[in-house]
Amino acid sequence: MKRVDDFRLKFGKKEIVPIMVGGMGVDISTAELALEAARLGGVGHISDAMVPDVSDRRFDTSFVKDKTRFYKANIDNSDKSIIKFDLGVLADATRRHVDATMQAKRGEGMIFVNCMEKLTMNSPRDTLQVRMASALDAGIDGITLSAGLHLGSFGLIADHPRFRDAKLGIIVSSVRALQLFLRKNARLDRRPDYVIVEGPLAGGHLGFGMDWAQYDLATIIAEVVQFLKTEALDIPVIAAGGIFTGTDATSFLEMGAAAVQVATRFTVANECGLPADVKQDYYRASEDDIVVNTISPTGYPMRMLKSTPAIGSGIRPNCEAYGYLLDGNGRCAYIDAYNREVTLHPNEKVISVMDKTCLCTHMRNFKCWTCGSTTYRLKDTTHRLEDGTYQTLSAEHIFKDYQFSVDNKVAMPA
Repeated sequence: MKRVDDFRLKFGKKEIVPIMVGGMGVDISTAELALEAARLGGVGHISDAMVPDVSDRRFDTSFVKDKTRFYKANIDNSDKSIIKFDLGVLADATRRHVDATMQAKRGEGMIFVNCMEKLTMNSPRDTLQVRMASALDAGIDGITLSAGLHLGSFGLIADHPRFRDAKLGIIVSSVRALQLFLRKNARLDRRPDYVIVEGPLAGGHLGFGMDWAQYDLATIIAEVVQFLKTEALDIPVIAAGGIFTGTDATSFLEMGAAAVQVATRFTVANECGLPADVKQDYYRASEDDIVVNTISPTGYPMRMLKSTPAIGSGIRPNCEAYGYLLDGNGRCAYIDAYNREVTLHPNEKVISVMDKTCLCTHMRNFKCWTCGSTTYRLKDTTHRLEDGTYQTLSAEHIFKDYQFSVDNKVAMPA
């Protein structure tokens, strides 16, 4: 019976364990988690989501405080069009986060940065270009383009000296999305080094509509693998979303995937950035506690625990401090929803906004509990302790369980 360790993900002459740990944003996929994946011979992801705030927490900088102070006079103004990110600060924060991580890297694996197109930051093109270029400057092994079609993203860094050196990949949820990306970038003569195919059972934002349940990862993987074969394109395909055991992973490797990307089981790892009490909420979750809703201002459906504090919260938009989802005109779907409720309830001190959420603030405060569809199974991977809490696991334990387990078994911790 085969196991994940019988396969290898190949980038040219380099062969690594075919396990990627997904890039969970706002430092949930911490440097420590990514470093463990790389040390064990796989691929770890950090994320550049809200990277100035991540820098403040990791390096004691004051980027968020300084930005808030600069735009303080605009806090009560519903027009956020003047809120801009200092591109020099953004570059500095990205370089700090990436460089410190790469300096600490050990082992034969790799570390990539997850870069979301939907972080438009009131200047979509410029901020995306700075984030990617700064990560390359700081020595990142690769960039995974996520949360968007990224049709122009390669072009933004085509002049960078590491454009053909670093590994560049794209997350898609359909053959059509991949075809669009390849067609758009054909003139650059630069194909992606890998394609992550994320199915409908993934955590957080989904690349599907609310009809997500009509799709399945195995079918999409088969379609993508066949398309690449027909086009004679040798691009590794990486399966993602709902892969809970080593046996699940092996099934995708046997059908033609070059690797798997996993994240849900690592949300409760000791190295994960979620607070300890939130990890216990994940352990306690039942299958009925997991929902897909449309409260994200990005426009994508989002999977989360239905007890997440972000649902129904009516906090004031905090764009002066954050503002990562502002479009090029300073608009955000949460701002519109918030102002609507304020107008409808002028005498209420506390309002509720049910249809959207201030994603930046709630992600920053770990109050938006996005999760994968298999989160309810986490309790079956560990021991319940005498005080009723669940024992957390090391990233190494989880990684090796994926790598070596067979027959749908999950290795329990000592």
